[in-house]
Amino acid sequence: MALIMSTVYLRTGVGTKDENDGAVYVGALIFSMIANMFNGFAELSLMIQRLPVFYKQRDLLFHPPWTFTLPAFLLSIPVTIFESVVWVSITYYLIGFSPEFIRYVKHLLVIFLTQQMAGSIFRFTAATCRSMILANTGGSLAGSGWKWAYWVSPMAYTYDALTVNEMLAPRWMNQQSSDNSTKLGLAVLEMFDAFTDPNWHWIGLGGILGFKILFNILVTLALAFLNPLEKPQAIVTKEKTEENRAASGSESESSYAKRGMVLPFTPYTMSFDNVNYYVDMPKEMKEQEGAKDKLQLLREVTGVFRPGVLTALMGVTVNRTVTTRPVGPRLTALQRTDPNPSIMGTTCPIISSHNGGVGVSALQRCEPGSHGAGCYKNHIHSPQVMVRESLIYSAFLRLPKEITKDEKMRFVDQVMELVELKSLKDAIVGLPGITGLSTEQRKRLTIAVELVANPSIIFMDEPTSGLDARAAAIVMRTRGGQVIYAGPLGQNSHKIIEYFQAIHGVQEIKEKYNPATWMVEVSSMAAEAKLETDFAENYKTSLLYEQNKKLVKELSTPPQGEKDLYFSTQFSESLLGQFKSCLWKQWITYWRTQDYNLARFFFTLVAALMVGSVFWKVGTKRDNANDLTKVIGAMRL
Repeated sequence: MALIMSTVYLRTGVGTKDENDGAVYVGALIFSMIANMFNGFAELSLMIQRLPVFYKQRDLLFHPPWTFTLPAFLLSIPVTIFESVVWVSITYYLIGFSPEFIRYVKHLLVIFLTQQMAGSIFRFTAATCRSMILANTGGSLAGSGWKWAYWVSPMAYTYDALTVNEMLAPRWMNQQSSDNSTKLGLAVLEMFDAFTDPNWHWIGLGGILGFKILFNILVTLALAFLNPLEKPQAIVTKEKTEENRAASGSESESSYAKRGMVLPFTPYTMSFDNVNYYVDMPKEMKEQEGAKDKLQLLREVTGVFRPGVLTALMGVTVNRTVTTRPVGPRLTALQRTDPNPSIMGTTCPIISSHNGGVGVSALQRCEPGSHGAGCYKNHIHSPQVMVRESLIYSAFLRLPKEITKDEKMRFVDQVMELVELKSLKDAIVGLPGITGLSTEQRKRLTIAVELVANPSIIFMDEPTSGLDARAAAIVMRTRGGQVIYAGPLGQNSHKIIEYFQAIHGVQEIKEKYNPATWMVEVSSMAAEAKLETDFAENYKTSLLYEQNKKLVKELSTPPQGEKDLYFSTQFSESLLGQFKSCLWKQWITYWRTQDYNLARFFFTLVAALMVGSVFWKVGTKRDNANDLTKVIGAMRL
């Protein structure tokens, strides 16, 4: 900004001959004032981000509010000194302000105090508004005011200090104005309604310093007495849930689970045989490992997902469980007749099938549709809608249009009961970690949003996140991507425990030890090196592997009379239905965005009052061109 300003107002071609030259210099001073004033705008977002932690510590009586304000003020001084010196050193002499060193120092002092005052103003705005939307609106109004409010405008004092310091310099005061009635410097100051008394430089500095002290005090008071705008996250106790259920006369969870769902669904089996998964080799790894173009993540993975059987992909974080999960929903879209199916993604992965294939219930024709759903751990939801409204929106867009509205609404209610969200149906979803639903409730909502589509197969990414975090931290990172066990877990995971303990050298699981943690510990790369064995090869030579291959082959044969999985249209809902659903959601989202709407209404009110008072009854005067210019200016604003 300093370099741009210096080149725009470069001293070559700019003289000090008349009032027009003075106007150019005043314009440069105003530009410098505004740039340094709004340099403190960054304090808004920083302050807003710190407020949640401060409010929590304040409520727990960790420290008084002034201990939060004072460090922010003290720590900003070195940064402001550096920025002010850089700004003035670049702009002052390149633009061609008065060359006297004392005026350079006085100019630097004004810029420094202006930046300090601006930071205090924007911190006060953030502490008062407590929201980025409101704070941005309030911050954009900082420093503006009517003519009658001149004395309460911080920018007025900066403006007077800068202009008086420049225009009362000898090079301006030693020349006469164009009409020879006064000094050129005084004429320029009078032309811009600035004060002509030299003492106004120091008065302006005092005003800037006073505003800085005032706003720091106001920040402390705002932090002491104002509470967060946002409400805490939605938490409904089990006792309250039972009370609500009893009051509404709804059924208990145990009795409800015995009932069937309103909408039936066709269960499908997904099988995959010898699946290999490749991505482009990262540049750093390519330099280390030679000229390979592709990195293989999955190696000859064989398995089957059967109806009514919950299948889990287990392993440490780096062992391609995350890679395999997103592959699943994509595989459901592959046509069974393609011998070498491929899917292009953001990293251009390739899924290739050797001596086998990928299919859904061994159907000859399988196209994308509502038969597959995926729940990922990002939990992206519209924050302004309620839980039930989120499910309604998903159901109306994804369920077939042949299903009636009443059936869709009943199905939504059943899904809410299924995932235990009935007590939270009227809760606002909110922002993750800030308002609305907790992390656990948000995860259940993500699952429910997919379940209302009535899918035949659902893939969930880390439904119980955190179980393998400790184990992943203590094992050596490895490529992974190979199957070392595929089969039932058994009661208390006894089958997978028996499988691994049957391998020579594997230590037995300790009493009351987490089977998942034990599994990733004993199957780590370090454990393989210690035992001098390869768990993937052990699995391929086991009886369990042969049984799984046989099962995949069996399920790859389509049942007699089975229809192809085919949908006549790309979307479940018609274009009009999609428009109505999207319009309904946007309507409720818009009117529930309170910060945005309040900011708009407030800004409109302030702007209307400002323009109306500044141009009070200018339309009644139409005697000359100047009067018409005022009317046009009011209309333009």
